[in-house]
Amino acid sequence: MNVQIEESWRRRLQPEFDKDYFRTLAAFVRNEYARGEVYPPGRLIFNAFNLCPFDEVKVVIIGQDPYHGTGQAQGLCFSVADGVPFPPSLVNIFKEIKADIGTDPPATGDLTRWARQGVLLLNATLTVRAHQAGSHQRQGWETLTDAAIRALADERQHLVFILWGAYAQRKGEFIDRDRHLVLGSAHPSPLSAYNGFFGNKHFSRTNAYLKAQGKTEIIW
Repeated sequence: MNVQIEESWRRRLQPEFDKDYFRTLAAFVRNEYARGEVYPPGRLIFNAFNLCPFDEVKVVIIGQDPYHGTGQAQGLCFSVADGVPFPPSLVNIFKEIKADIGTDPPATGDLTRWARQGVLLLNATLTVRAHQAGSHQRQGWETLTDAAIRALADERQHLVFILWGAYAQRKGEFIDRDRHLVLGSAHPSPLSAYNGFFGNKHFSRTNAYLKAQGKTEIIW
């Protein structure tokens, strides 16, 4: 299939695009966009990959679904377009950054600046029906994003995988902890942030690891 995706990712994921499950997924997604409102806009479905080529990835943050509210999703987990109010999880992420490294919350929730520094902001499911959380789960996206994470885990070394919440931690179970730094904690959602997300110091720990590996730190 002719998927519009950055070339280094295409080379890794083309075997997935050629499988029956992905053909079925693509037909489902096309039908969903034709029937009604689906997020993110079609051109941004693979935004996480397009902004962060395979060999430039330094950090992977795994989310679950795109935001399903009007104008929120932009193909990067936890990120919202410039001018969109911060969702609660993103508010808590910025609170932890402030507590951890002292950086004040920015004026925008657009995390493109992270992606351009090598942070792959990858949702497990890349599309969602408007106002229906989880509506595109178990259609095949999870298989594709598992393949992307596995390619990074197997081909690269000394990456940081940030797994917030039980779902992300299950998705990253196979990552070799001797080859990469894997950071897990509670999810930044208001329902769980006080159960281990706040105080996890994932941002300073990520940068300390990157620095130790001779890599440029992330400007959070």
